[in-house]
Amino acid sequence: MGLLRATDPADFTGTPLNYPEVGATGDPELPAGYRSAEHAAVVGTGPAAFERATAAVLGWRAQRGAGFRVRADGPAGVPGTVVILTAGLPRFGYDLPCRVVWARTEDTERGFAYGTLPGHPESGEERFTVQLTPEGDVVYRIRVFFRLASPAARLAGPLSLALQRLGTARYVSTIRRAARG
Repeated sequence: MGLLRATDPADFTGTPLNYPEVGATGDPELPAGYRSAEHAAVVGTGPAAFERATAAVLGWRAQRGAGFRVRADGPAGVPGTVVILTAGLPRFGYDLPCRVVWARTEDTERGFAYGTLPGHPESGEERFTVQLTPEGDVVYRIRVFFRLASPAARLAGPLSLALQRLGTARYVSTIRRAARG
């Protein structure tokens, strides 16, 4: 993990997640003892926008739109898929390993959640969903709980939090553009 190393998703087959509350982004309340955030934005209207937004979420477009390089051993819509997000340049970036822990690919709410694996600077989980409301609005939601896990992340604490807020804004912007077609 880290600089000057290209991590392969296969390196994490069978590796346990680095936090115990697996799936908790789907609970009514996020777990205590973590930083948490929830963000919702209307990104479009109608079934066609919902389908486009869903395809973008399940196709890793939000992560790519936030500037990450994405390498996965399967689709986002399949629990167990390992994804390595690389922040920065491919050979000079920082690898962020995660595993899909939940997915829904049918009904009027679709999306996935991934949890962090050892080597990720944070420990926790992030959930990305798209919902078609009865009124026809397409709502993109992000729910996250995390702790800064690595010494470097703790040292860069305020910067890490600022980067996460920037990432969320880019996720929303990317899915909004996708929903519009």
